[in-house]
Amino acid sequence: MNRLFVVNKPIFRTSNGYMGYVKRKYHTKKVGFSGTLDPFATGCLIVATGQYTKLFQYLDKTPKSYKATLWLGANSPSLDIEKVDSIRDVTPLPRERIEEVLHTLKGELTYYPPKFSAKKVNGKRAYELARKGREIDLKQITSTIDDIKLINYNHPFIHFEATVSEGTYIRSLGALIADQLGVDATLSSLHRIHEGKFRYDNEKALDPFIHLAIPSNVYTGDEDYLELGKKLSVDYFEQKENGVYLIKTAHFFSIIEIAEGKVKYRFNRIPKFEEDTCTV
Repeated sequence: MNRLFVVNKPIFRTSNGYMGYVKRKYHTKKVGFSGTLDPFATGCLIVATGQYTKLFQYLDKTPKSYKATLWLGANSPSLDIEKVDSIRDVTPLPRERIEEVLHTLKGELTYYPPKFSAKKVNGKRAYELARKGREIDLKQITSTIDDIKLINYNHPFIHFEATVSEGTYIRSLGALIADQLGVDATLSSLHRIHEGKFRYDNEKALDPFIHLAIPSNVYTGDEDYLELGKKLSVDYFEQKENGVYLIKTAHFFSIIEIAEGKVKYRFNRIPKFEEDTCTV
């Protein structure tokens, strides 16, 4: 079964662990996902089965939007509710001050990712080292905050929504808000609303080929060459510039790369999308 869809990941389940449930539900062994959500986070998680798992790196998944709650007075080394180690009373803040701080975070932002994250440090996941109490030398990353706004302030909880570039750590964004407000705080909830045009819609099957972030090209040669995976000449493509392209035939899709006048297959004979006939 080749299927692309969005699940609504529940709270306190790892993204990878939730795939076991998905496999059983759809009676399939090959399942993958894109855009890991933290265990305490919920919401939009893109899932694919079969050969469609090859397409994750080409999907248009940005920008992403999240709803989050920042708990003022709570401290956690993981920057979320999984490892809260202290809670202090905090004097209520002026709503205008909170809105001002959120406004300053719009645009390009350089910061450190959380120590409890999937970032790799010398081949190891940062969270694996953090859980062992080891020192972690994480490098700064840069994200774009397209928009961030206050939804509600019900002390000690700040509810906000942020639209950000791919790879943004909302836990770090929460920590930056807390630093500028001069208080301890941690995220108590996080919900991903969408990734690009991907939104949860009762796990409806999606056509992956209208969600790709790569251009189409036209192959004018013998389609049997594509069918058999034979060597292709750049002369038979309408666009000959260097790049990665989607090629459509009557029966399947291929993804090829043109580089310095040579053609290389990325993926060949990817099945075309068919209307969902899966019973769950």
